[in-house]
Amino acid sequence: MLADIKAVAFDIDGTLYPSLSLYWRLVPYIIRHFRFYLHYNKVRKIMHRTAPLPDFYEYQARLLASELGCSSNRAKAMIKVIAYDGLRPYFKKIKPFKHVFDTFKALREKGYKIALLSDFPPDQKGDIWGLIPYCDLILGTEEIGALKPSKYPFGIMSIALDLEPGQILYVGNSVKFDVRGANYAGMKSAIIVSPIKKIFSKKIKEANISFSNYRQFLNFMI
Repeated sequence: MLADIKAVAFDIDGTLYPSLSLYWRLVPYIIRHFRFYLHYNKVRKIMHRTAPLPDFYEYQARLLASELGCSSNRAKAMIKVIAYDGLRPYFKKIKPFKHVFDTFKALREKGYKIALLSDFPPDQKGDIWGLIPYCDLILGTEEIGALKPSKYPFGIMSIALDLEPGQILYVGNSVKFDVRGANYAGMKSAIIVSPIKKIFSKKIKEANISFSNYRQFLNFMI
């Protein structure tokens, strides 16, 4: 099943680190900016269903401006200050899942190309826990013009890696966005799930690989 895989690409949020470790830290911040996030989340749902755009940021700002009753420039500034720059300090306190670093190192030693493809700015995470030197490619879907599960950013990633989609395994934590997006694009897919969910839930049939820790994942790959 994985014999033809030449590259492994990863989502970041909830895939390389546990989402809950971020969410509980963000509670006061979200409360402080409750009105913004109430409307911003509505906008993001629309953006997940939107076709590739020549200026993603402008369209996102116009939608939020309509929600908030302000100018597009004001909305764009709020997104930058609150949703992008404002979250940077929180990621300095987040630790990745165990064995993530060892996984990247082992994949590199085995000759796999490694990529990151995230719906939020990758540089928001600083040095991405020291993983950048192991990556051949780091992309944000916003800059490409379409959020997952659109197959468009996956296609751009495939072209940038100079590989056929079927030669890429994409690893994420969402069936809706990561697994289906990769599958739509013709890639193989893997999903990380909590150990409890993996024990008590049915196998996630849409994903080629389902795992609960990175040691398990590495056993599939080497």
